[in-house]
Amino acid sequence: MQVTETLNEGLKRKLAVVIPAKDLASRLDAKLEDLKGKAVIKGFRPGKVPVSHIKKVYGRSAMSEVLEEAINAGVSETLDQRSERAATQPKVDLPEDQAELNRILDGGADLAFDVSYEVLPPVKLMDFKGIKVEKPVVEVSDAEVDKELNRFFAQNKGFEDKGENGVVETGDHLGLSFVGTIDGTPFDGGTSDHAHLTVGSGEFIPGFEDQLIGMKKGETKDVKVTFPADYGQKSLAGKDAVFATTILHVDGPREGELDDEFAKKLGLENVAALREAIKSQMDAANASMARQHVKRQILDALDEGHKFDVPEQLVDAEFNTIWQRVVHEVEHHGRSFEDEGTTEEAAKEQYRKIAERRVRLGLVVAEIGNENKVEVTDDEHQQALIAEVRRFPGQEQQVYDYYRKNPTALASLRAPIFENKVVDFVADLAEQTEKKMSGEELGKLIQADDEYDVPEEHHH
Repeated sequence: MQVTETLNEGLKRKLAVVIPAKDLASRLDAKLEDLKGKAVIKGFRPGKVPVSHIKKVYGRSAMSEVLEEAINAGVSETLDQRSERAATQPKVDLPEDQAELNRILDGGADLAFDVSYEVLPPVKLMDFKGIKVEKPVVEVSDAEVDKELNRFFAQNKGFEDKGENGVVETGDHLGLSFVGTIDGTPFDGGTSDHAHLTVGSGEFIPGFEDQLIGMKKGETKDVKVTFPADYGQKSLAGKDAVFATTILHVDGPREGELDDEFAKKLGLENVAALREAIKSQMDAANASMARQHVKRQILDALDEGHKFDVPEQLVDAEFNTIWQRVVHEVEHHGRSFEDEGTTEEAAKEQYRKIAERRVRLGLVVAEIGNENKVEVTDDEHQQALIAEVRRFPGQEQQVYDYYRKNPTALASLRAPIFENKVVDFVADLAEQTEKKMSGEELGKLIQADDEYDVPEEHHH
């Protein structure tokens, strides 16, 4: 087999490969010999068919199999000899001339073909000890636990209809309809036939809920608000809006005390136990957000510490996956890129950078894992499958079957576990300093971290 390199630019390679006709002939003889033992042909006893006759019957089809096997073996052998790993399946270009192909199939010519591929770049790992990480530590205050406890109590003691003359007060649960306009024009997402709201919960835009206090069931009023400057939907940020709002029903909190009786209904011993359970939940949520923030810093540091070209094909594939989801999200919510304060071109550029970052980080994470023997155990994989199945109450069996029948989807559950284990490995070596902060400050950090997030993929 002769191999000549015809292109070597960055990560791109192109090779001209020639497999001599005599090599193909000996491969063909071996295949025909194999067929001789299996072929059932009228007029001959099994295993007694002359090779010449088998060649006449099966020669052409056996030769095309030989070519396929010779090409695959040739490509993988060549890459091994060159100590190269292809980023994706190498592309093979066969001669286009039919007469030439016929000569090869008839065993009268060498097989010459081109192979194009991109190589995976060598990854030289940085020194992780130089990475500095701030680990958020949130001490939940008694006042915050009390506030959460009261909110939980208000939510769980239930509500009852205040009747036809119900007047809205703080703490009431309302049904309302509204049409939102900016400069007299309705805007996307600003209309609802029947929304629900607990007054004072801060779920709606600042200033909206306060203006409902004192309204009666059936009453309509223009509620005037200004969208916050940092509002998620960029096209609405900082704008003045008017919501023509009608109160559909007013439900007031049921009578009852936050006492041991209430805790017992929830299966807890007393209020102190309920308070402890709520505090544990708050601590767990903060710890999970703190881990998320540490992970973001580690990934940023790994991105910063490894600068190398990445295979275009991998970036294209990652970008296409992301872009499909982005377009689906935009169309699904009836939005345009302009609504999000950007253009399609700018969004493409931004997501292409994200795709490149992801591919580079993927290669770095894989290399760290390989070098340091980081592995995902079968038990961890199983736990991930159980957690995934639980995300779809009522559809557990379908989801379980989906993963059982799709090895690729099942394998994809390993990737996030592997990534987290690698991140933990690096975090242990990095220089961590604790930083005390409030839960609100941590929430803001997480929001700022989300710039590299893209719409999630949903199976089923």
